[in-house]
Amino acid sequence: MTEFEREARAKAATGDELEALIFHPAPAVLIALLDNTSFDEKKLTLLLSRKDLPAEVLEEIGRRKAFLKSNAVKKSLLLHPRTPRLVGLRLLKELYLMDLLQFTLAPAVSAELKRYAEEQIIARLPQLPLGQKITLARRGPGRVAGALLAEGHRQVLPVALENPHLTEAQVLKGLARENVPVTVVQALAAHRKWSQSYNVRLAIVRNGSAPISVVLGFLPHLTVSDLRILAEPGVMAENLRKYLLAEVNRRMLASKQQAALASQTQHNEGTGKKEDRGKRERCANGNGVPEKTDHQA
Repeated sequence: MTEFEREARAKAATGDELEALIFHPAPAVLIALLDNTSFDEKKLTLLLSRKDLPAEVLEEIGRRKAFLKSNAVKKSLLLHPRTPRLVGLRLLKELYLMDLLQFTLAPAVSAELKRYAEEQIIARLPQLPLGQKITLARRGPGRVAGALLAEGHRQVLPVALENPHLTEAQVLKGLARENVPVTVVQALAAHRKWSQSYNVRLAIVRNGSAPISVVLGFLPHLTVSDLRILAEPGVMAENLRKYLLAEVNRRMLASKQQAALASQTQHNEGTGKKEDRGKRERCANGNGVPEKTDHQA
């Protein structure tokens, strides 16, 4: 059978023959199947389950608007590892929110398409109802959880902080934004995990929205070098500089006192050792018998 005959047969096949052609190796035959009136959504989804499907077939499917009316076909096409980049970028704009979420969490998705899908979700956040925001905060990727964190919604915030995909980088990015809600700073400062991160503590202290009580609570946990940088003119609000300088002076004084105490302890230990050595020498000179006192005599 010639190639032309095979393609013609693919366009007219039905039943078992049609299903067998779904696994044909020739791209031209597979593309011809797309013109078969019996080739429905179920068979197309079966075709898209083939991991060895040639890119040219996937690109042709991406051109067929009639097929792309099906959300299941869109998802299968997007999740295929060989789908051309431009087809994927175009289809991401047409996915429903929860399908976008599923796509961002799929393990085989390319980094570029995943990031683009995350951007699509973040762009929709202002229009989403509270329930969907809570779902995204709980299950979404780190970038989405970070964006929801930065919004500071009281019902969404605690859920986003517990998101397993949320990273320190996303938390720091949220704290670095202008006009961060004070609820965000307070929630991070009180959180059992994020409040223990040194970088988060430092970012909270640097944040202009941080209440002074929170800042003062974290100062004893910062290094002297960071405190000195923060205390430089223009880095922090002027009313906080005195607290920073006071903490630096307290640390320096405590360090000097500790050094003096260590020196005194070392001196005392040295003196004690000399006295013990002297006693041993006197005993040796007296044939091993220490000189008796008047009371002992």
